[in-house]
Amino acid sequence: MDLFQIVAVLITLTAGFSYVNARWLKLPASIGLMLMSLVLSVVLIALSLAGAPLGKYLPGLMEQIDFGVLVLRGMLGFLLFAGALHVKLDDLAENKWQIATFATVGLAISTFVVGTLTYLLLRAAGFDLAYIHCLLFGALISPTDPIAVLAIMRKVGAPRRLETEITGESLFNDGIGVVVFLTLLEVAGGSREFGAADMVHLFAQEAVGGIVLGLALGYAGYRLIKSLDNYRVEALITLALVTGGYALADVLGASGPLAMVVAGLLIGNPGRRLAMSARTREHLDIFWELVDEVLNALLFVLIGLEALVIQHLAGTNLLPWLGAGLAAIPIVLLARLASIGIPRWLLSFRMSFPRGTVRVLTWGGLRGGLCIAMALSLPRNTEAEQSVRNLILTMTYVVVAFSILVQGLTINRLVKKTLPAAGA
Repeated sequence: MDLFQIVAVLITLTAGFSYVNARWLKLPASIGLMLMSLVLSVVLIALSLAGAPLGKYLPGLMEQIDFGVLVLRGMLGFLLFAGALHVKLDDLAENKWQIATFATVGLAISTFVVGTLTYLLLRAAGFDLAYIHCLLFGALISPTDPIAVLAIMRKVGAPRRLETEITGESLFNDGIGVVVFLTLLEVAGGSREFGAADMVHLFAQEAVGGIVLGLALGYAGYRLIKSLDNYRVEALITLALVTGGYALADVLGASGPLAMVVAGLLIGNPGRRLAMSARTREHLDIFWELVDEVLNALLFVLIGLEALVIQHLAGTNLLPWLGAGLAAIPIVLLARLASIGIPRWLLSFRMSFPRGTVRVLTWGGLRGGLCIAMALSLPRNTEAEQSVRNLILTMTYVVVAFSILVQGLTINRLVKKTLPAAGA
């Protein structure tokens, strides 16, 4: 099957699922799309096991898609730029300490807690997984994805401060999470001596380099947009900023996700106020909202269909690996609680938080496609690496599926119960 046919099948499925969800299910778009694609995956797995020819068609298609590359080097830059484009810098500045602490200290706490508890659990269950690989699992499962929960919180009228904290944390911990993951991956490779100084250097190159590149890209885009008033050309400039900027970050060894977040904040704030006409703002908003919606829809359909790949890779190990994934769910939730509770306690000496903030932020920390993409990017050059990758991938998929389908479907009730004003 060639690229055009693969894209045609995916877009057709996404459009069909979107129609069914909008017409009958009426679930939040991301949850509804993943649920339907996951049900389709289960049906196809059953047909495949029964020997039906139809059951082998879509699994074969999914094996041709490199989900990790598609998300990490394709969709992620567009999604982060589109998300940052509509975040107000004033709101971020007002909540800067919470967002910065949750996205850095919180991420580090979550990575360590998940890695340590997973190591102890797997060793007790008879799995032979090195501690560094458990830390890798902690790093890739810790970044949050608020795409589904934000729509719900807006619908129930969650406080703006809480919404800003979740959005800001996710935008930055996606980028920082990738940097931490890549640093640990370098350590796990063991191809050369990699000490603490090397880790600091790599982290600084990725994180600081990404922020500096984002500032440069955002300023360049701002100057170009300000020099003319043609919304078609200005839309193309922002599109080139994302595609060319992300590719440049890859070449320079800087963090593409962080660069896109920073560039999006600059274009969406001073760029929106000082460089765009009202007509340009309207068209750019529509353009990037459409890009965001289409890519998110495709992403969640792909997440559901990725179950076909998991089943193929796991083979006879599927049941014990699924068990490990189920056991990882409370570990990840406990780590999320620690990563929010500890920083909140530290910050409580200088600021107050609404009652129930920790509960909502803990349950609302959904995981998404980025986690699966990082798991799929793990090396598989040897049989041992292949086994480690497939186990971590299966565990990641189970946690992500639970996060989106269970947490995503119940967060609205938690918000209404915990924050009574939200339901008023």
